[in-house]
Order: sequence, then C-alpha cells, then structure tokens
Amino acid sequence: MKPLFILVVLGVQLVWSASAYYEPAGYRQEDQAVPSSNYKNYDPKDHDNDEDDKNSPKSSDGSLYFSLTVPMYSNEKKPSGDDDSLSPSYYYRSCPDFEAIVNKKVQEWVGKDYTLAPSLLRLHFHDCVVRGCDASILLNHEGSERSSPISKTLRGFEIIEEIKAEVEKKCPRTVSCADILTAAARDATVQTGGRYWTVDYGRRDGIKSIAEEAQMVPMGRETITDLIEYFQSLGLDIIDLVSLSGAHTIGRSSCESIQQRIYNYTGNGLPDASINENYLNFLQRKCRWASDYVDLDASSPKYFDNEYFINLLSNRKLGLLSTDQLLYSDSRTSYVVKTLAYDRLTFYQQFKKSMKKLGNVHVLTGNEGEIRSNCNFVNSPY
Repeated sequence: MKPLFILVVLGVQLVWSASAYYEPAGYRQEDQAVPSSNYKNYDPKDHDNDEDDKNSPKSSDGSLYFSLTVPMYSNEKKPSGDDDSLSPSYYYRSCPDFEAIVNKKVQEWVGKDYTLAPSLLRLHFHDCVVRGCDASILLNHEGSERSSPISKTLRGFEIIEEIKAEVEKKCPRTVSCADILTAAARDATVQTGGRYWTVDYGRRDGIKSIAEEAQMVPMGRETITDLIEYFQSLGLDIIDLVSLSGAHTIGRSSCESIQQRIYNYTGNGLPDASINENYLNFLQRKCRWASDYVDLDASSPKYFDNEYFINLLSNRKLGLLSTDQLLYSDSRTSYVVKTLAYDRLTFYQQFKKSMKKLGNVHVLTGNEGEIRSNCNFVNSPY
C-alpha cells in the first residue's frame, strides 16, 4: 500500500486580499515591457533573500506567510540539495566575474525577447530531471538528449553558448556549463519579476547524453501519482512539485501538447470537461494547428507571479495542461495550490527554495565529469 501523503498548513491566516486578482482573464498578451532586473552590477551578498526565510513571518503588507510542511517517508530519497561540496563562493577567487557575466547576458537576451526567460527555466529543468544537473541537455551530437523529439521545442542554447564563450575568455576551463545553466535560470526568473536566490556552485559537466532518457521528462499528460513518484526519485517532495509547476506562470506551450485535451481527451471525440468553457472556446480557436503556441498563464504570461495558481482555482479552471489543472483537483496537491494562490510572497519564497533543491539534484562534483571548454561537446582526449 502506498503511503498517504498529508500536507499540513501551519499558522495559517487566509489572505483574501488577493481577491482583487479574480477578474476575467483576457486570454491574450498585453503589450507590456519586461520588468528590469532587480540587481544590476550586483554583489550576491547584497541581494541574497535567503535571510528572508529566517526573519519575521510577515510579508511586506503585514499578512502572514503560509508555512508548508510535508512528511518525509522512509522510502523517499534524501533531498539531493545537501551536497557540501557545492558553495556559493566556489568561484570567488578562480572566476570572480562569473555571475556578473551571466547576469549581463541574460538581461541582454531577455530584454530583446522575453520568451527566452521561460525557455532558460525549461532548459534547466530538462537538464536536471535527466541524469541530474550536469549540462547533458547541452551536448549536441547524434543520439543526445538534445536530439530527442521531446527536446525539439527547447530554446536558449545560444545564450548559454555566448555566456560560456565570454567566461572562457576570463577564466579558461574553470566554470562548468552546468553552473552556467543553473545561474542563467535564476537570473531569467529575476528578470521577469521573481525572487533572487543564492546558487551553490561547483557542479561538473557530464560526458554522457542519451536521447532515450529524455523521454522521462514530464510532458503534461501524466497523472499526479506519476509526477509525485518521479519527483520523489529526484529527492523532491510534493511541495516542490507544485511550486516548481509555478514556473508555468511565464512561457508558452506548443498547441500539439494540448490538442488531445481540447478535442479528444478520452478518445470519444470530446474535450476535457474540467476546462473553463470560455477558455476552451479560445483554445480551440487558437490551437487549430499543432505548430502554433499558446501562453501557459492565461492572465499575466510575461510576469513571474502567482496568477498561475489563481487560474487553477474552481472559479476559473484555466489550467492549460492536464497536469496543471489536476494539481488543484487532486487532494494531495490542492492544499499547496490554494496556499500559493492566496499569497504571492509565499510562492516567491517557496519557489526559490524548490529551485535550489532542483539545481542540486544528482550533481557531479570533485573528480566526476569534466569542465567542458565548449558546452556543445565533451572535451577532446587529445
């Protein structure tokens, strides 16, 4: 018998001030500028918000944070984020300009095309959930993860390549591609309005990348049980599953990914009955062609906020992917969805914690792997 998963919400005061968000979704993008980064020419010590977690549980508006806890079971793996060999100061002496280079390049690219911010987040996720955060997704050869049909819509490779080239000029064969990708995902989040978090460095790059293994990446059609078990295999828990799904507050999905849901959900020629009727009409008009794209967040797709969770609530039902909406309807995850929908600051805090855990999944350190000189290829033995 599988263990019963229980979520406990401690010290909770429901913050209904968020009700102002409950206005009809426009189902279209507005012409809004991408917010600028919160940390130009930054020193990590000046912008690390990890201390927020240790201070008063009150947010800036005086409302109480929600505290989420989930039990660990004996058959669960220990979270992978406890590797003592990783450190935020790993490149302090060997490559002190590393983070500034990453930040500058991410700001430049995302400033030109805001859709690259979610692309970097997705690229990092695809990397970490296959073989761990070892930059195996970046290897560009026949039969690699990058060549898999699952990876055909991934973007952002050219940003990592440009960052790597600049870093190599300053610090040859010092900074791993895995660390660059992890830092770029963090900076992309901040660039669109999310919270800064300290990244621990010292990852090494993998030397293997197998296309078939990319099939393990969740694609939005799984059951919640499948997702829970998969995340547990990575050392991540239910709260991590839900909060990391909040990355869907920015970005797009291919229409191919949802056509079955909106046209022939169970093979009977009918759509998924859980979709908001007006939203369904919009999606069926928008996604006549599998090659088109649609926003994952129907309300504020350019901004990193908690609208994604608000959209899942019963009075909206605006989850784009099947797994998005199931997070609200499944009792094991619905409490977390409600918590993150009711308080934006709680989402920001939990997302950065879960991203730190994700970034430390099954990392290579010490003498494992290598430091690639080019992220697309393993180093030559000669």
